[in-house]
Order: sequence, then structure tokens, then C-alpha cells
Amino acid sequence: MSTTHEVVNQAPPREGLNEYLTNPALTEAVKRFDAQWAADGLTEVGALVGRPDFQHDAELAHTQPPRLSTHDRWGNRVDTVEYHPAYHRILGAAVEHGAHTSCWADPRPGAHVARAATFMLFAQVEPGHACPMSMTHAVVPSLRLAPELAEQWLPRVYARGYDPAPRAPEAKASALFGMAMTEKQGGSDVRANTTRAADAGDGTYLLTGHKWFCSAPQSDAFLVLAQTAGGLSCFLVPRVLPGGQANVFRIQRLKDKLGNRSNASAEIELDRTVGRLVGEEGRGVRTIIEMVAQTRLDCVLGSTAGMRQAVAEAAWHTRHRGAFGTLLVDQPAMTAVIADLQLEAEAATWTAIRLAAAYDTEDAESVAFRRLATAVAKYWVCKRGPHHAYEALECLGGNGYTEAFPLARRYREQPVMAIWEGSGNVIALDVLRAMAREPESVEAVDRELASALGVHPAYDAHIATTRTLLGRTMAQPDRAPAQARRLVEALALALQGAVLIREAPAAVGDAFVAARLGADRSLEYGALAPGLDLASLVSRA
Repeated sequence: MSTTHEVVNQAPPREGLNEYLTNPALTEAVKRFDAQWAADGLTEVGALVGRPDFQHDAELAHTQPPRLSTHDRWGNRVDTVEYHPAYHRILGAAVEHGAHTSCWADPRPGAHVARAATFMLFAQVEPGHACPMSMTHAVVPSLRLAPELAEQWLPRVYARGYDPAPRAPEAKASALFGMAMTEKQGGSDVRANTTRAADAGDGTYLLTGHKWFCSAPQSDAFLVLAQTAGGLSCFLVPRVLPGGQANVFRIQRLKDKLGNRSNASAEIELDRTVGRLVGEEGRGVRTIIEMVAQTRLDCVLGSTAGMRQAVAEAAWHTRHRGAFGTLLVDQPAMTAVIADLQLEAEAATWTAIRLAAAYDTEDAESVAFRRLATAVAKYWVCKRGPHHAYEALECLGGNGYTEAFPLARRYREQPVMAIWEGSGNVIALDVLRAMAREPESVEAVDRELASALGVHPAYDAHIATTRTLLGRTMAQPDRAPAQARRLVEALALALQGAVLIREAPAAVGDAFVAARLGADRSLEYGALAPGLDLASLVSRA
């Protein structure tokens, strides 16, 4: 080979690593929050997703995206979505390891934490499949509101086998779920929905209308919102009816999305489509909100998984690439950037696992805490994700800007978690709603924040400021929406600080307070205050 093509000073592929064992924040948080019993299984998953063949499947799933066939060769309406086999292999592995519903199928202390960690490991390498995994997980609390439907569907939802074929429910041993709430005229304002549901008189309803976003349209069943005589209601709509006849579920087109390419998202049309009522008629939002709460948590988990991938790839590159006489990671400017990227990923990881732990118990304190804390974390962690991915991408230079490396894919992926299940303003307003309607949630979060007082003066000062802002917001509800984002950011940083001070290694908690809450606070990566233990942070990346 010509010497002009000799490859030197390039990082080797980051593969063959155990993504669980090399992630100290995740392993520590899993142990701290009562899921150490799952360590062997998580270690197995960590090895699986780090394998070269799994990573190649993740690449194929995005470079060979799903294709829609509305009709077969003879003109029959079929509405099928064809995926690359790599996507099915990834979904099958995630289902086999319980990334969807293991916490419901086998409840025990730490079950939600173990499931969250499993979900994050898979989503770190291939994020698109996390959408059907999340929706299938999240449907369980809503289905439990309809005991007859729960008896039929939950055993299939809990199953560890993956069967992508469209079959009658009674012929399937497993099932995946999706949801269809939004319409083109309303978006997040689901009460503006115009899809109608008419009582068929036989225990079913017939739905007619159009849904603007329906992710994973290949799923076996969906929760769908539609208007009835009693108001907006929630329905279970199967793709295939009992007996094997296809339900009317017309896929109009697949969305051409910025990212999330491996997962199909569709516009669908319903025309006297058969559905079964879930919950009470007229209480559709209350019914499906049980599902939304779980998927919002998964948005935090997914963004956090993306942060882990981003900083791990950036650290790997800089540890193997030399410049100006030394490795990039040892250049002071780059050391600061990698340390700061890791700090953000650590804060997200510890917060995400703390939130998952709050779903492991149903005591009043946990329920109140997670109501507000999930929305706060969803807003902040998901909003920080794209900036974090970009800064990590920049560490790779030109390589990071090419599709041959995973960070270009991650950069496109991160915004979806900030939009899905409520973008910034929707979540900020939901925080205000929780404060007004469920004041016990504010009290529970405040107790969490108070548990870390007395260690860092900068943290204590931030809590005092946050409490003042909180009190002013609650006292002036007419002015609250204009300052909602400021309040949510303050609460999010306070929550992350509390968890890190109390639970994480001292170097992490100290650095977070100095970098995010102290006098030298900066949200620009690499602009860390002097004197921080950067080496400890970089060693954890």
C-alpha cells in the first residue's frame, strides 16, 4: 500500500467494552438505589450493547430506515412498515432482557431502577427502538384501569419474546404498544382533538379521525384519544381484531424526521376503527396521563443515555489522539471540556436513577415527589441533551461531523426527547399546574432539597433563592407563566445538586456545586472554576 494511505493517530473503534461496568455513575447509582441484585443481568446487557455486531446493527437500523407499503402488488390496502432485520434484532434483544416491562412483571425493591438501567444501556447505543420499549412499559398503569383488557393484554406485554408479525391478539404470546394522542390542529392541546368515537352497542366503539403523530405504527395495539358523548376518552385500538381480521388503521405517510430514523413515526387515519374503552368515558386525559408520566421519565432516561454515549465517545477519542506533542485528553483546555461533559452526564444519571427509585414505592412521599420532580428533570435534562451532544461531537473534530461516527446520529437524536411528551413550555406549565393542584408535590421536592443543606454554602444559597422564586410564583399565579422556565431551571439544578451532594462521590458533588451553582457558575462546557478535581471526573468518563 502507498505510504500516503498509512493510518496513524486515529482512535481505534470504541467497541468490545462493557457499557455497564465502564459507567461508574450508573453502577454506583444502581447499587445505591436497591438494585444491586440486578448487577449480573446489567453486566450481561453492558457486554451485549458494547459488541461490534450490536453497534453495527444500530448503524444499519438508521442508515436503512423503515419503509411504508400502503398497498400490495394487487392493490389491496396493507399498511405495513418494513424494517431492516437489524432493527428487529435490537428490539428482540431489548425485550428479551426486560427493557420494556421487567419492573411490572417482577416487582421487587429496585425493580424500576433495574429496568431503567437496562433501558438506558440499550438506548445508549440504539435510541430509536427505545420508543416502542418506552410506550409498552408505560401502558401498564393505564391498562390496569380496565381489568378485562388488562387480563387479556398484560401477560403479552410482560412477555420476554419478540414477535413482530401482525396477528390476532389471541394468537400472539407477546405484544408491543404505541399511543396516538396528537392531531394536526391541536398538538399538545389534546382537548382540541376532533377524532370521534361512536358506541357500537356491543362493548366496542368505532373511531373516525386522523392522528398527526403515531410512533411505532407496527405495534400490536395503541392507546388512542377520541371524543365521545361524554367527552374526550381513551381507547385501546388493536392492529388486528380477535379472529384475525385487520382493524382499519391507515398509515398515510411516515414522517421524515430530523433524527430517530430507525423508528417509524406516522400519520394515521381511522375510519370506523374498532376500539375498547379504557377507564371512564370522558376521562381520557386522566387515563392516558398515567402512561404519559412513565414516558416522561423515559425521556429523562433516554437523554441521559445519550449523554453517556456522547461523553464516552469524546473521552475515547481524546485518549487515543495526539496533538501538539501530547494526547488531546491531557491538553488542559480539552481536559476541562471532557470533565464538564462528564459532570453533566453524572448529574443526569444520578437524577434519572433517583427518579426511577421513586417509582418503586407507592407511599405518599414518593408519589408526591415524582409528580413534580419528573417534570422538572424532563424539562432540564432533555433540554441540555442537544448542547451536550454537540460539544462532545466537536471533541472529535471533523470525524464527529461525519455519519461514519455515532455522534452525528446522537446530535440529531437528542432533540426528540425534549419535544416528545411535552416540549419546554408545556412541561414548564405542567410544573405550575402541579404546584397549584398538588402542593404536596412541592413539599416533597423541598424536603429532598433540604436533605443536602449544610454541606456547601453555594448550594444553600441556591436553595434560598429557589425558595424565594417558588414562593413568589405561587403567590402571583397570573405572572407565573412568564417566569416558569426560570423557576424550573432553578428547581432542576437544585434537585441535581441535592442528589449529587448526598449520593455521588465527593469530587462529583463538589464540582457540580462549583460549576453550576457557585459564583463562577457557567453552563458553557469547559468554563469550569479553577481548583476542581478535573482528573477524577475525566477518569469516570
